Amino acid sequence: MAMKTTRLTRRLVITSLLALLTPIVLFAPQAYAETYVAGQFGVTLPQSLSNGTVTQDGFGGLDISDQPLKSSAMVGAKLGHYFTRARWIGIETGVSYSTPHIKEGSLIFSGPGGSKTTQSLSGIHQRLITWDADLILRYPNYRLQPYIGIGPSFYFANLKGPTAPPGQSAASIGFNAEGGVRYYLTRRWTLFGEGKYNYALMNYSSNHSDPTADPFGFRATYSAFTLSLGISYSF
Repeated sequence: MAMKTTRLTRRLVITSLLALLTPIVLFAPQAYAETYVAGQFGVTLPQSLSNGTVTQDGFGGLDISDQPLKSSAMVGAKLGHYFTRARWIGIETGVSYSTPHIKEGSLIFSGPGGSKTTQSLSGIHQRLITWDADLILRYPNYRLQPYIGIGPSFYFANLKGPTAPPGQSAASIGFNAEGGVRYYLTRRWTLFGEGKYNYALMNYSSNHSDPTADPFGFRATYSAFTLSLGISYSF
């Protein structure tokens, strides 16, 4: 009888240990170096293009009124890596695509002495590709992991439409800051929600090699907040 009780006790102990070890084995992505790829989608909420100035020769000293931008859907992809010895530090790069079009309205040019000129705007479409490179800090050791990140961003924009200057585009450098939470469904698959802020001084200029390009160019501040959801796979 005592022997049967001892065997039963051992079985219970072994079963309990297995029950404790199983989630650790399955859900312990922080125990080793982790590289991941991710896809995401969301909505970009841009502020108006602000602090605008004309950049072309012959138009010096002209300021431009703020240009409201439309909210836009966003799609993107990421590649990241967390380190073994410092499990709370990672690096990440990502590319996203959005279309924060310029709203229909009026563009007011303000010159020296208070002179003003108004131009109507309609149908200006903007396509924007953003490339981020970030340092990421997370809270490891748990399936639910909050994180923050910051780093430089590269912006590639293109304007098209009936009232848009032909061949107008921009390639600028700015920065971004992000924060979110990641949940490990398994050791490999993760769901995440994220908020990101982007900022850049956009310098829109024409393609001078294009004979149809308009010589008009301008510089303005771009900023936007993006909310997104995504899924990632670690390997």
